[in-house]
Amino acid sequence: MAGKVKITSSKEKRRNLINCVIAVIVAILFLFPIYWILAMSFKSDAESFGKLVTYYPHNFTLEPWIKNFQDAEFLSSLKNSICIAFLSMVISLVFGIPAAYGMGRYKVPGRKVFLLTFLVTQMLPASLMLTPMYLIFNKLHLLGTYLGPSLAIASGSVPFIVVTLRPYFKSVPTSLDDAARIDGCGVFRSFFKIMIPAIKTGVITVVVISFLGGWNDLAYSMTFNVKPDMRPLTANIYKFQSKYGTKWNCIMAYGAILVLPVILLFVFLQKYIVGGLTAGAVKE
Repeated sequence: MAGKVKITSSKEKRRNLINCVIAVIVAILFLFPIYWILAMSFKSDAESFGKLVTYYPHNFTLEPWIKNFQDAEFLSSLKNSICIAFLSMVISLVFGIPAAYGMGRYKVPGRKVFLLTFLVTQMLPASLMLTPMYLIFNKLHLLGTYLGPSLAIASGSVPFIVVTLRPYFKSVPTSLDDAARIDGCGVFRSFFKIMIPAIKTGVITVVVISFLGGWNDLAYSMTFNVKPDMRPLTANIYKFQSKYGTKWNCIMAYGAILVLPVILLFVFLQKYIVGGLTAGAVKE
């Protein structure tokens, strides 16, 4: 019996070791592009265009980063990205969280149809929505404004928020509602004082995902921001390509600036994001 236990434990250790090796290899494959972007962004022009490939900057320089932050067009694009991401996040939360609350706490007629509709809308590609949205926003005079792309981005974020947070709201005990009413809390006060803190993990998850949806957007911002000075970072990275060549180190610095907020958010909030997505997927 002891021999069988030893054989089982040794097999389990070997399996765990193999899984760890595979996980490390997969992590290296996924993280290497990010490392390459950062390494290239600190190389000089001579090194980035050199015949020999260097895997780390031999002549470390901040010049590509400085060039970007000294460029007025870059600063304008950065401001546009922040405004669009923040505005789309706010719109998504304002409409998405109350909708998820209503779907999770009350017996809404036709809620299954609503949920199915939300799931279907998440599957639609952005290119399919561009033409009808463009015509609508043109009549509403929203072209060339932050509100146009923000509304378009929010239209995709709201279904995600509802599908993610509905199980959270549904899992909160009804006794909390009863206790809040006894203490004199109204519907709105109970919502903000009881419900939102109770599902903090899910709220943080949807806040991050909805912000990143606006930060990473390209299609809507390119289509609805007809003014070049209203376009975000994702739409202006091409400017380093000219008939005289491509400034790869500047492009990589530009890309690093675009990617860093995403990395930082996931590094510092990963336990909330992973936990929120997995818990929201199984709580019913």
